[in-house]
Amino acid sequence: MSNDECIALIKRKWLARLACADGNVPYVVPVQYVCAGDKLYVFTLPGKKLKIMRKNPHVCVLIDQLKSKHSWKSVVIDARFIDLSGEECREEKDQAWALLAQHSDWWEPGGLKPTAKLADNRSSTHTFFALEIIDVSGRKTKS
Repeated sequence: MSNDECIALIKRKWLARLACADGNVPYVVPVQYVCAGDKLYVFTLPGKKLKIMRKNPHVCVLIDQLKSKHSWKSVVIDARFIDLSGEECREEKDQAWALLAQHSDWWEPGGLKPTAKLADNRSSTHTFFALEIIDVSGRKTKS
Protein backbone atom coordinates (compact mmCIF):
# COMPACT_ATOMS: atom_id res chain seq x y z
CA MET A 1 0.00 0.00 0.00
CA SER A 2 1.16 3.54 -0.65
CA ASN A 3 1.73 5.94 2.24
CA ASP A 4 -1.44 7.85 1.25
CA GLU A 5 -3.50 4.62 1.26
CA CYS A 6 -2.14 3.75 4.71
CA ILE A 7 -3.00 7.18 6.13
CA ALA A 8 -6.49 7.03 4.58
CA LEU A 9 -7.16 3.68 6.29
CA ILE A 10 -5.83 4.99 9.62
CA LYS A 11 -8.14 8.02 9.44
CA ARG A 12 -11.18 5.93 8.46
CA LYS A 13 -10.89 3.39 11.26
CA TRP A 14 -11.24 3.78 15.05
CA LEU A 15 -10.10 0.43 16.49
CA ALA A 16 -6.49 -0.75 16.61
CA ARG A 17 -4.25 -3.23 18.38
CA LEU A 18 -1.53 -1.54 20.41
CA ALA A 19 1.69 -3.46 21.06
CA CYS A 20 4.17 -2.40 23.71
CA ALA A 21 7.01 -4.27 25.36
CA ASP A 22 8.30 -4.62 28.90
CA GLY A 23 11.88 -5.68 28.28
CA ASN A 24 11.56 -8.54 25.83
CA VAL A 25 7.96 -9.41 26.82
CA PRO A 26 5.35 -8.07 24.35
CA TYR A 27 1.87 -6.99 25.39
CA VAL A 28 -0.96 -6.35 22.89
CA VAL A 29 -4.35 -4.76 23.60
CA PRO A 30 -7.20 -3.29 21.55
CA VAL A 31 -7.66 0.48 21.77
CA GLN A 32 -10.07 3.01 20.30
CA TYR A 33 -8.35 6.01 18.77
CA VAL A 34 -8.81 9.09 16.68
CA CYS A 35 -6.21 10.36 14.21
CA ALA A 36 -5.24 14.03 13.93
CA GLY A 37 -2.16 15.15 12.04
CA ASP A 38 0.71 12.79 12.78
CA LYS A 39 -0.78 11.45 16.03
CA LEU A 40 -3.31 8.94 17.27
CA TYR A 41 -5.12 9.96 20.45
CA VAL A 42 -6.26 7.37 23.00
CA PHE A 43 -7.96 7.38 26.42
CA THR A 44 -7.29 4.84 29.18
CA LEU A 45 -7.38 4.20 32.91
CA PRO A 46 -4.27 3.01 34.80
CA GLY A 47 -3.13 -0.47 33.97
CA LYS A 48 -0.47 -2.62 32.45
CA LYS A 49 -0.18 -0.89 29.05
CA LEU A 50 0.22 2.55 30.59
CA LYS A 51 2.85 1.30 33.01
CA ILE A 52 4.78 -0.38 30.20
CA MET A 53 4.60 2.60 27.81
CA ARG A 54 5.83 5.00 30.49
CA LYS A 55 8.94 2.81 30.81
CA ASN A 56 9.34 2.13 27.08
CA PRO A 57 7.66 4.67 24.76
CA HIS A 58 8.39 2.70 21.57
CA VAL A 59 5.15 1.06 20.43
CA CYS A 60 3.60 -0.53 17.38
CA VAL A 61 -0.01 -0.25 16.21
CA LEU A 62 -1.91 -2.58 13.89
CA ILE A 63 -5.03 -1.38 12.08
CA ASP A 64 -6.82 -3.70 9.71
CA GLN A 65 -9.87 -3.91 7.52
CA LEU A 66 -11.17 -7.41 6.97
CA LYS A 67 -13.88 -7.92 4.36
CA SER A 68 -13.22 -11.62 3.81
CA LYS A 69 -10.42 -14.18 3.90
CA HIS A 70 -9.38 -13.01 0.44
CA SER A 71 -10.07 -9.28 0.79
CA TRP A 72 -8.23 -7.34 3.49
CA LYS A 73 -5.95 -4.40 4.24
CA SER A 74 -3.48 -4.08 7.09
CA VAL A 75 -1.42 -1.10 8.28
CA VAL A 76 1.41 -1.22 10.82
CA ILE A 77 2.49 1.98 12.55
CA ASP A 78 5.74 2.49 14.41
CA ALA A 79 4.99 5.15 17.01
CA ARG A 80 6.17 6.91 20.15
CA PHE A 81 3.99 7.13 23.28
CA ILE A 82 3.41 10.64 24.66
CA ASP A 83 1.74 10.92 28.07
CA LEU A 84 -0.71 13.82 28.11
CA SER A 85 -1.36 13.75 31.86
CA GLY A 86 0.95 16.65 32.75
CA GLU A 87 -0.27 20.23 33.08
CA GLU A 88 2.08 21.26 30.26
CA CYS A 89 0.04 19.01 27.93
CA ARG A 90 -3.35 20.44 28.95
CA GLU A 91 -4.14 21.98 25.55
CA GLU A 92 -3.29 18.79 23.62
CA LYS A 93 -5.23 16.68 26.15
CA ASP A 94 -8.27 18.91 25.66
CA GLN A 95 -7.88 18.53 21.89
CA ALA A 96 -7.69 14.74 22.26
CA TRP A 97 -10.81 14.75 24.43
CA ALA A 98 -12.73 16.90 21.93
CA LEU A 99 -11.73 14.67 19.00
CA LEU A 100 -12.51 11.40 20.79
CA ALA A 101 -15.84 12.74 22.09
CA GLN A 102 -17.08 13.06 18.50
CA HIS A 103 -17.47 9.26 18.48
CA SER A 104 -20.15 7.53 20.51
CA ASP A 105 -18.98 5.43 23.45
CA TRP A 106 -15.34 6.46 22.85
CA TRP A 107 -14.63 6.08 26.56
CA GLU A 108 -15.86 2.48 26.97
CA PRO A 109 -12.47 0.76 26.67
CA GLY A 110 -11.31 3.00 29.52
CA GLY A 111 -14.15 1.71 31.68
CA LEU A 112 -15.41 5.02 33.08
CA LYS A 113 -16.58 8.02 31.09
CA PRO A 114 -14.60 11.08 32.16
CA THR A 115 -16.38 14.31 32.99
CA ALA A 116 -14.94 17.81 33.02
CA LYS A 117 -15.01 17.73 36.83
CA LEU A 118 -13.01 14.48 36.92
CA ALA A 119 -10.55 15.61 34.27
CA ASP A 120 -9.83 18.85 36.14
CA ASN A 121 -9.19 16.91 39.33
CA ARG A 122 -5.44 16.41 39.75
CA SER A 123 -6.05 13.05 41.42
CA SER A 124 -8.12 11.77 38.47
CA THR A 125 -6.90 8.47 37.07
CA HIS A 126 -8.15 9.25 33.56
CA THR A 127 -5.26 9.36 31.12
CA PHE A 128 -5.18 10.61 27.57
CA PHE A 129 -2.14 9.82 25.51
CA ALA A 130 -0.84 10.38 22.02
CA LEU A 131 0.97 8.00 19.72
CA GLU A 132 3.23 10.01 17.46
CA ILE A 133 3.48 8.30 14.08
CA ILE A 134 7.08 7.61 13.10
CA ASP A 135 6.60 5.25 10.17
CA VAL A 136 3.75 3.41 8.43
CA SER A 137 3.60 0.44 6.11
CA GLY A 138 0.69 -1.50 4.71
CA ARG A 139 -0.35 -4.51 2.72
CA LYS A 140 -3.55 -5.51 1.00
CA THR A 141 -4.91 -8.26 -1.15
CA LYS A 142 -4.94 -7.60 -4.87
CA SER A 143 -8.68 -8.14 -5.22
